[in-house]
Amino acid sequence: QVQLVESGGGSVQAGGSLRLSCAASGYRFSSYCMAWFRQAPGKEREGVATIYRGGGFTYYADSVKGRFTISRDNAKQTLYLQMNSLNPEDTGMYYCAAGPPFSTGCPGRDYQYNYWGQGTQVTVSS
Repeated sequence: QVQLVESGGGSVQAGGSLRLSCAASGYRFSSYCMAWFRQAPGKEREGVATIYRGGGFTYYADSVKGRFTISRDNAKQTLYLQMNSLNPEDTGMYYCAAGPPFSTGCPGRDYQYNYWGQGTQVTVSS
């Protein structure tokens, strides 16, 4: 049974930092692109960052570039998102997603991902 379990969310003031984790189980983690998405109230879900299977290639949305860092530990089957210099626009539910397997690159659209976690809330106050 595939499971993705996010943790590390919380409430911080603007300028603060959080580190999100996503523990994966039930599938071969190293074979899948991994991604972080987020959804703010009243807005569509958007991609935040992706990381290729081996971790060598990453992509960031312009809104988080230079502030967020995505990483993965294939041995621990865990995905991370280090978030620095947070601002209120970063508020939302953050989801990790896996897929597709053995792809030549990581897709950018949420419907292209196979598995999803339940999300962890991030709230940034000004």
